[in-house]
Amino acid sequence: MEDHPEQYVWMLNAKCRGVNPAEFFPSDGSGVETAQRMCAECPVRAECLEYALEHRIDQGVWGGASERERRRILRRRRELAETLRS
Repeated sequence: MEDHPEQYVWMLNAKCRGVNPAEFFPSDGSGVETAQRMCAECPVRAECLEYALEHRIDQGVWGGASERERRRILRRRRELAETLRS
């Protein structure tokens, strides 16, 4: 965070700050749901999701979205971008 503190300042307000990171890298569906419940109440959920999408993070729950959900979001964005270019 020292290189670009303004870019990452949102992380200081994350509800998950200080929580064991393993909570957000579950191995089963119930673990994903638990992480998503915490994300649902997080004030920086949108920033977190955009961070994961921008950096192509393919593991864990970020911004309330599972790995599969983030892949869908990226696919939809690509399709929309292609449609707009046409």
